[in-house]
Amino acid sequence: MFPKEVYINRRERLRASMKDGIAIVLGNPDAPMNYADNIYHFRQDSTFLYFFGIDHPGFAGVFDLDNNEDYVFGTDFDIDDVIWMGPQPSVKELSQKVGVSNTAQFGELKNLVSKAVQEGRKVHFLPVYRAENKILIHELLGTPLGQIKEKASAEFIRAVVALREIKDEYDIKELERAAEIGYQIHVTAMKMAKAGVYEREIAGECEAIALRAGGALSFPAIVSRRGETLHNHYHGNKLDTGDLLLVDSGAETDTHYASDNTRTVPVGGKFSKKQREVYEVVLAAINKGNELIRPGVTYQSIHLEVCKVIASGLKELGLMKGNVDDAVKAGAHALFMPHGLGHMMGLDVHDMEDFGEDFVGYDDKVQRIDQFGTAYLRLGKELKPGFVLTNEPGIYFIPALIDKWQNEGLHKDFINYEKLKEYRDFGGIRLEDDILVTENGNRLIGKRIPITVDEIEAIMS
Repeated sequence: MFPKEVYINRRERLRASMKDGIAIVLGNPDAPMNYADNIYHFRQDSTFLYFFGIDHPGFAGVFDLDNNEDYVFGTDFDIDDVIWMGPQPSVKELSQKVGVSNTAQFGELKNLVSKAVQEGRKVHFLPVYRAENKILIHELLGTPLGQIKEKASAEFIRAVVALREIKDEYDIKELERAAEIGYQIHVTAMKMAKAGVYEREIAGECEAIALRAGGALSFPAIVSRRGETLHNHYHGNKLDTGDLLLVDSGAETDTHYASDNTRTVPVGGKFSKKQREVYEVVLAAINKGNELIRPGVTYQSIHLEVCKVIASGLKELGLMKGNVDDAVKAGAHALFMPHGLGHMMGLDVHDMEDFGEDFVGYDDKVQRIDQFGTAYLRLGKELKPGFVLTNEPGIYFIPALIDKWQNEGLHKDFINYEKLKEYRDFGGIRLEDDILVTENGNRLIGKRIPITVDEIEAIMS
């Protein structure tokens, strides 16, 4: 938890950026795994954490925009809770730590909302991703469950995004902590990538490192010798010498800030000639992205420039042909990189994605490009100092996609389908860094995880 002045300032700025009414921020409840008392590890809602900082289940915050007041609602523990969980702080005690003096038991939330509705005041709420909170919004406002997404307040969403997308000194310090843990995760995974080891052993160690650091993984680890499957969570394969192992993993600190990095390494410690050639193209692509990231430039334009690096490198290997600019404009490169270059990162590994990608990654100036591959770019808008984002290009050889495009005769002027036959069992390579946009350019979040061929082979030896 940060000093209470941090939360007070954030809430004051939020209220100043909205017009009128009340605005509800729901914390998360506990979630049962298979029966009520056997619960998943609790994870608080990130926006509630950002403004109210209380990392306990069953809370809600309310901004009274008309009267410049904030409220916290929660449920105090009774003796039965204390018996099972030990002494617990009260709602009032927790609220005082974040500078809120107006507190009440959770059941009083309905009374406050009902009164606002009766008075004809606007009631703003954010998109809801938890079923329990959808039911709560329905009970508070009578909004049909199927309409909750569309009834969420665009004014509220935009106000929150405008604050959360610019990371302050406290955010950045926590992101640096997460990066330190992420570094340990990836270096350990590199050292474990040996013949006979199962993917699950490495995935388990990734999670163990995060847990030992007091937090958790920021998302389920992707540890796969099938790197051409972008988000492969199957961990049952045994590694063989000559495989490429893709590890996409990140840590979440005890304050819930994330890291998110990807490295791809050769099982056994040495890249083959073919692997090294493709790897160097991806390395050139990520370095180009890091070079271009700065304020005032759209991430959409950086994505397209990085795609040109990939297309150019693949052309040199004989896998693509023709004019590189034309190939990227036509979308031919997306056979090899069918995803966007990166996304926002912060309290969420895909920061604020619960609001919807278009609210976070796009705006009135920059619209999503409706083309296979580039359409999946989560962040396209102009970069500002304080943004934290990922830069994660890749090259993948996906047999089903290759067959589909070839059978449909797509991009024959740009793709050498005959040469591609030599790469059908190659797999995939992705590299990913976390970047802070600064006033004059950018810098890495944390120490760069080994990434050059020589660095990786040295670590693995």
